[in-house]
Amino acid sequence: MSLSARTATGIVWNFSQQLATRGVGILVTLLLARFLVPEDFGLVAMMAVFLALGSSLMDSGFREALIRQENITQEDYATAFYANLLLGLVSYGALFLAAPAIAGFYEEPRLENLIRVTSVSVIIMSFQVVQVASLSRKLNFKAQLKASLPASVISGVIAVGLAYIGWGVWALVSQMLLNALVQTALLWKLEGWRPTRQFSWPSLKGMYNFGYKLFLSGVLDTVFQNLYVIVIAKVFSAPVAGLYFFANKIKELIVQQLVRSIQAVTYPALASVQNDDARLKQGYRKIVILMTVALFPGILFTAALASPLFQILLPEKWYPAVPYFQLLCLAALIMPLHSVNLNILKVKGRSDLFLYLELVKKAMHGTVLLITYRYGVTAVIVGQVIISCLSYIPNSYFSSKLLGYGVKEQVQDFGPILFAALMSAIFGYLSIGIVDVGVIMQVLIIGMLMLVLYVLLLLLIDRMAILLPLQFARGILSRGR
Repeated sequence: MSLSARTATGIVWNFSQQLATRGVGILVTLLLARFLVPEDFGLVAMMAVFLALGSSLMDSGFREALIRQENITQEDYATAFYANLLLGLVSYGALFLAAPAIAGFYEEPRLENLIRVTSVSVIIMSFQVVQVASLSRKLNFKAQLKASLPASVISGVIAVGLAYIGWGVWALVSQMLLNALVQTALLWKLEGWRPTRQFSWPSLKGMYNFGYKLFLSGVLDTVFQNLYVIVIAKVFSAPVAGLYFFANKIKELIVQQLVRSIQAVTYPALASVQNDDARLKQGYRKIVILMTVALFPGILFTAALASPLFQILLPEKWYPAVPYFQLLCLAALIMPLHSVNLNILKVKGRSDLFLYLELVKKAMHGTVLLITYRYGVTAVIVGQVIISCLSYIPNSYFSSKLLGYGVKEQVQDFGPILFAALMSAIFGYLSIGIVDVGVIMQVLIIGMLMLVLYVLLLLLIDRMAILLPLQFARGILSRGR
């Protein structure tokens, strides 16, 4: 099978994986929201950054290094496996010892036991890294779907049941642990790779030299992504942090995982042609159009209809999260472009530039947060919107240098799509006060009108944005026959 065929098939399966698991995730989150209170989500938000740091230390960039390596051996896989297992144990030990200090920082004694139990998931996930890397190298995302979907369903059903009988925040903890355990078990069954007693210091050094910069970049990103939760929880309260965390969680379920779906497939696929700049550039231009033509309207239309959607799906106690959710969607709007530009650096092996960019952007994050936190949660999220826009400049700069795919060409590719989606979303947002019907009919009618307007605008200003996805879909269907 050709690279394009394998990539297309991989995208379909990975998209299916994300759509199915995130669909389950959204349903479970909405059900949990009916039985839990914002404070329960606030407690999870308080420890999220520390769990994410533990996961980053456990991975340390080994998965990315395994995927990118052109000639891989059993020795490389075994070396990465033992390194990740050791790092997972170190991460758990650090979190266990730090738990009292974290609880003291937030003045929330319940966090001590919550962190010590939940961080077991870091050890469990250390058994996943090589399995996922091996499947990703083969572009076998069908197997990953078979592991992630049952894990989401089983952990979600049990968590909802525990929330219903009054377990509170421990229902959320059980969901995280069970998801990690079931998914790991299924990955081991489906992939079939098993560790041998081989271990190579030269292999470890080679992977570490590439991966540690991605690890440091990941740590910076994790800290600053969760820094908002830390500040909100510390300065305001657990319920307010819970509203923000819940809004951000829903946004991530809708947006971030779909972006990662494309990124997860294109990185190993395009890494295989990393030395052919012409093919790389052509591939990335198509990726930009395919991602933005779906995600721009998806994000903006959801933000426009957030108020009636919350009324349909959630109890009244969550309505204050609507403006947070809308602003977070705007902050995530150009996430597809960030992912494309950063992916180019990884494919080209420039993890040093990746780290440099993270340092620059995080300095910007810190400065803006320092200015905005004193004006309330809304101001903090507006700061995220500003940072997202400003971050595009350094991200795209190196894409121009390494691949000749700079700001001008990128704007030519996504600009018309953004304009059409933005105009359609504004029309939909303004129509909410005019279309005076029940909230369900309101969502259906306005949603359809936005979609029709979006397609008509694209046909007028950028027909290629319609034709390319259609060509892509026809190629998938023809290969499926």
